[in-house]
Amino acid sequence: MKESLLPLLHETYRELRPRAPIPEFDLKFYPFANINNTIRLAEGRMKVRLSDLLEGAPEPVLKAILHILLAKIYRKPIDAGHTSRYRRYVATRDMTEKAQQVRQLRGRKRLESAQGIYYDLDEVFDTLNVRFFHGLLGRPQMSWSPEKARRLLGHYDPAHNAIIISKVFDQARVPRLAMEYIVYHEMLHLKHPVRMRGSRRCVHGSEFRADEKAFPQIEEARLFLKTL
Repeated sequence: MKESLLPLLHETYRELRPRAPIPEFDLKFYPFANINNTIRLAEGRMKVRLSDLLEGAPEPVLKAILHILLAKIYRKPIDAGHTSRYRRYVATRDMTEKAQQVRQLRGRKRLESAQGIYYDLDEVFDTLNVRFFHGLLGRPQMSWSPEKARRLLGHYDPAHNAIIISKVFDQARVPRLAMEYIVYHEMLHLKHPVRMRGSRRCVHGSEFRADEKAFPQIEEARLFLKTL
């Protein structure tokens, strides 16, 4: 237990529950694969696990995350100031880089081959790179998903520098246009990395959306996606 954090934890608890008995706390920094924080109450004992990336964080940031966790478990309103303070801290360049390094070292990422039965993702990427990006994008690791996912059709993982496309596209009935659109969308995440607007992450900004609309026959591709 991090004894130095106990007074801060008690103080935060009292602010949310002024008259309730203080439970026994078990608070530790834990080597999660990302900046995760958890809280669980069982048999009167509160188990709190903070990401070890937060060790050494300023006291206001630690108080903010403790407030957020306690408010959630007791279903209390979460103070917007605490939320903003915590989000700004974890979105700093230093923390973002550390989080990506930790995901690379600790996170498990199951990557398949880029060569499918009907489509080769490496070939699709290279073709689109020349066609839309002047061949300037470095190709990340391309992989089919393990399953034919229909909810998450594709995603870019910056920590592992990989684009993963749902195997649902690797079949004869899928037109190349739809396959190219999905890969093109994920390639735009290489060109337009996630940015912060205040305390919020901006994943699909105006420049991203403008480039996406430049994809030929985008409406036709989107109509096919609805059939999946």
